[in-house]
Order: sequence, then structure tokens, then C-alpha cells
Amino acid sequence: MENYQNLVEKAYELILTYGPKIVLAILVLIIGLWIINRFTRATRQLMEHRNVNVSLVGFVSSLTNVGLKVLLLISVAGMIGIQTTSFIAIIGAAGLAIGFALQGTLANFAGGVMILIFKPYKVGDLIQTQGHLGVVKEIHIVVTILLSPESKTIIIPNGAISNGDITNYTTEGKIRVDLTFGISYASDIKKAKEVLLAVLTSHPKVMTDPAPFVGVSSLASSSVNLAVRPHALPEDYWTVYFDVYEQGKEALDEAGITIPFPQMDIHFGNNTIPPLPTVGGEIQTVN
Repeated sequence: MENYQNLVEKAYELILTYGPKIVLAILVLIIGLWIINRFTRATRQLMEHRNVNVSLVGFVSSLTNVGLKVLLLISVAGMIGIQTTSFIAIIGAAGLAIGFALQGTLANFAGGVMILIFKPYKVGDLIQTQGHLGVVKEIHIVVTILLSPESKTIIIPNGAISNGDITNYTTEGKIRVDLTFGISYASDIKKAKEVLLAVLTSHPKVMTDPAPFVGVSSLASSSVNLAVRPHALPEDYWTVYFDVYEQGKEALDEAGITIPFPQMDIHFGNNTIPPLPTVGGEIQTVN
């Protein structure tokens, strides 16, 4: 009977000591979870309103939700009286170890976040980065996938892209096609320019604004080089590139304008070189 009474007294003391703390902790837990869910939902809606990439919206929302709930649980445990110092130390050590092990991946993740937030390019853009040219096929949180003109799939880490140069050919809605035609020195430059301009203006995919341009770019060793500069939509780049070269060659031929082969003229002076001595039809060398 005495032992039972002692147990009741100890239970009563525990209730008085920890009861209010437990009740307060439960209230804090319930209210905290409600606030975290509301905050996560608001964050998701804000990112969706600003047209942030869907994959980034889901990842950031989940990361925010889990991180805040971990902090809430640690706070609630501390309110009850549980020593949380060791838990915090373990979490910190684990985070440090994971950071060292995945530093390359984390760098790519950070680069993906920057790309998805600032949007230097989007799916469908023609870009050049890290020595590769291609159309953006997919943007993931860690890598970007390009489709090259040779129909090759190129996977580039986002960390390298975000820290390097990016040339976006689609942003302005037009791209200049750089072509060069060489004509002989005897050909009429003015006529050649008129012929090439006619080819450009008649092509349906060459833009009229900016107007196409043809001009002398250099005087080479065997030809006068004409710079041909039409503008086109990024998706029409290769069509214009190949068509203008082909149609330009045909138009120059019809106009009688010569595209010369590389050649070299050698002039000898008045001095003649005596023939080498022969014996029996064979050339003899003289020492």
C-alpha cells in the first residue's frame, strides 16, 4: 500500500512538472505544422505565379517543408526537456559529411537553381555554352540537355553552365547567317553584289528587317571575298545557310561571274637553269 502511494505521488509530481510542458509542446506542434503547411503552400503559389520551372517548384517546396518540420520537432523536444544539443551536433556533422561527398552535385544543383530562377535560356532556345551548340531540349535541376545540329544529345552539368559563358541565339528572335563568296579579280564586283542580293531577297526565310547585306570583306590571294549577311529566325538558320550557298553559286554561274580555284603564279627571271648532265639517259648528280 505504501509503495502504491509512493508511485501515485511520483506520478502526480511528474504530471505537475511535465504536464504543462507536454500540453504546450503539443499545442506548439499543432500550430507549427499548420503554419508550415500554409507557408509551404504560399511559397509554391508564389513560384507558380512567377512561372518558375515546375521541377524547381516541387523540389523547393518539399525541401522547405521537410526542413521547417525538422526544426519544429527539435524545438518541441527542447520544450519537453529533451536535450537537443546532441541531435543538432549529429545533424550538423551529417550535413557537413554529405556536403563534402556531394560537393560537385551540390554545385550543379545550385547552378540549376540559378538557371531556373534567372532563366538565361528556356526549352526550345538555340544556345552555345561550354563549347557546344544546340537547342535546349530539357532543363533539369542538375543538368541541361541539348540537341545538337547533328542530332546528338549533349548533357551538360548546370554548375559549369552557370559559371561559364552562355550565348543565346533565340532571345532577340533573329540570328545573322555569316556566309562568304569568293569571286575572281577580273569579275564585276557590283554585278556580283546585285546577283547575291537578288538571291537573298527572293528567299522566303530571309528576313527583310534587318535588310540583307553584301559587301567586300577581304582581298585574298586568289579571290575577292564578299561577305553575305542575311538574317533569319533561329530555327531557319541552317535552311538559309545551305540554300543561299547553293542558290548563290548557281546565280553567279548564270551571270558569268567566276568563283576561282586557289592558284599561284610563278614568274622566272632571264637566268636559265642548265640541264643536268646525263649518261645513257640517266641523270647524273654532280658532287
